[in-house]
Amino acid sequence: MPDDPLPLRRVDHVTFAVGNARQSAYFYRNAFGFDVVGYAGLETGLKNEAGYVLTQGHITFVLVSPLHGDHPDNARLSMHGDGVKDVALEVDDVTAAYETTTRLGAVGVTEPTRMEDENGVYEYATIRTYGDTTHTFVNHDRYTGVFAPGYRPIDPIRYNPATRRPVGLQAIDHIVGNVELGKMDEWVHFYEHVMGFSQLVHFDDTDISTEYSALMSKVVQNGNGRIKFPINEPAEGRRKSQIQEYLEFYGGPGVQHIAMLTGNIMDTVTSMLANDVSFLYVPDTYYDDLSARVGQIDEDIARIGQLGILVDRDEEGYLLQIFTKPVEDRPTLFFEIIQRHGSRGFGIGNFKALFEAIEREQQVRGTL
Repeated sequence: MPDDPLPLRRVDHVTFAVGNARQSAYFYRNAFGFDVVGYAGLETGLKNEAGYVLTQGHITFVLVSPLHGDHPDNARLSMHGDGVKDVALEVDDVTAAYETTTRLGAVGVTEPTRMEDENGVYEYATIRTYGDTTHTFVNHDRYTGVFAPGYRPIDPIRYNPATRRPVGLQAIDHIVGNVELGKMDEWVHFYEHVMGFSQLVHFDDTDISTEYSALMSKVVQNGNGRIKFPINEPAEGRRKSQIQEYLEFYGGPGVQHIAMLTGNIMDTVTSMLANDVSFLYVPDTYYDDLSARVGQIDEDIARIGQLGILVDRDEEGYLLQIFTKPVEDRPTLFFEIIQRHGSRGFGIGNFKALFEAIEREQQVRGTL
């Protein structure tokens, strides 16, 4: 957009710091249907860490593990466990993006850097956001390699492409961050003032609450509307909210979940269930008056109920969504699968059912 103060194209990739990148790649390949396409490590000349690049549709995940005890990510892993380290944003001009955001108050982590190999030029720069999460501005218009210098196409013997099993995931819809009580507005202001985002919607504890707990959330989006970041903070309640539980087990603010778009949620969820992915359970009573609540939809309601998919409608259309259980031993990172039929919302009509489902899991964990 011509008046966009910080032109961002899209979420380019998400980098996860993990304890064992090879095993994590195996999980995301076989459970979530990603292709493992690139590798960096000792065999490619990278001496301090190993990384795997996974893709599905327009989604790219990068899984990185330290190879030595003095690697800085060891402290991160000890504090947080496996989790999202960086959300990379594709830009036209890395230097301009970095200079604009740091001039407006962002803390720089890596100044604009240019990397070259036989596949061309890769440019990046990094700033800090909530907690120790970062945003990296990247431009790879002049780079034709599998990901970035240092990465090579994956050895087909290691991950045979003939055995790939995509589940239909297409793109990142939104990425949710959890921050401490009283910090939500501070980070909303950061995205508005520093990154040029605008506030899309605001949910308070009257929208997202149960008998026991509540949270507050504001959603910000960039100028072209392709990047959406809900920011959550805990609200006062009778018991510990899912946000407070996350903050305690993650050791501070961080990415809570990543929502991924699919064109056919029922086929996607069926495939993921067959891959042994665990989803949050909602009671059968949720579906008793579903037709009355959401009206006519294209999908078969009986099958939706069998799969545990949630449905919500707003003035622009409807959406279908489902949430995995945490994918780590700590109750931290999870994923959302979402299909949109016109609706640009976030399923406000499902918040209570979703929150209660999470609370049932908290009760089992003894953390509610």
